[in-house]
Amino acid sequence: MNPTVIPALVAALVAATVDREVGPRRPGAIYQNATGAFEVLSLVTDPQKAAQLLHRDSARWAVIVRDVLRADSEPYATGAVWTNEDRLVREAKPTVAYAPAA
Repeated sequence: MNPTVIPALVAALVAATVDREVGPRRPGAIYQNATGAFEVLSLVTDPQKAAQLLHRDSARWAVIVRDVLRADSEPYATGAVWTNEDRLVREAKPTVAYAPAA
């Protein structure tokens, strides 16, 4: 196998794993589980930034959420993976790659 192909394959596998672990949690989504209901404010996929947010060297991603059931809730980062105990309440807002022309 071509040695230049291996890093691309590893990157694709990591991306697929991250996508599976994050699940449908994208900015604007609301999900609920046994601990509360959370609005996703941001998805951090840069491993260095995720590691800083979660204070964990092995972090590959982080989701910044806010508990929508508590009025005094502050945003915080979580690295909890999406499980079958999580339920999507509202899908993420569609992202716009560019602004429409005026």
